[in-house]
Amino acid sequence: MLSPAEASEARERALTILYEAESRSLTVAEVAAAQVVRPQAFAIELATGVEAEQPRYDQLIAGKARGWRLDRMPMIDRAILRLALHELTHQRETPTAVILNEAVELAKRFSTDDSGRFVNGVLAALVAEARPVLG
Repeated sequence: MLSPAEASEARERALTILYEAESRSLTVAEVAAAQVVRPQAFAIELATGVEAEQPRYDQLIAGKARGWRLDRMPMIDRAILRLALHELTHQRETPTAVILNEAVELAKRFSTDDSGRFVNGVLAALVAEARPVLG
């Protein structure tokens, strides 16, 4: 089990891998293989999971991003949204609030001044679909 700091580091690394893969039209495996320092297993797991589900994630994101076409979003915002959506749907042990907070922080750190609010709004609209309350 990863510590919260290790999980945050893995998310950031997964984000950089996803961003590089999209910007250079490469696969996650190609980007990961070219890294000087091998990414953590959790980073690779997240990035490959996003890659495998990207068409579905893009459809979900496009349905909730009012006034924004997917191709008009900053590339880093798309990667952050896909990554958070993957965690919401596949990392059930990670609390929803942690996933949302991490995504917003990544957006604030790596994207535009408005990206934190944008990412938060889209993810808030997706939470009920991505992680329905089990009852």
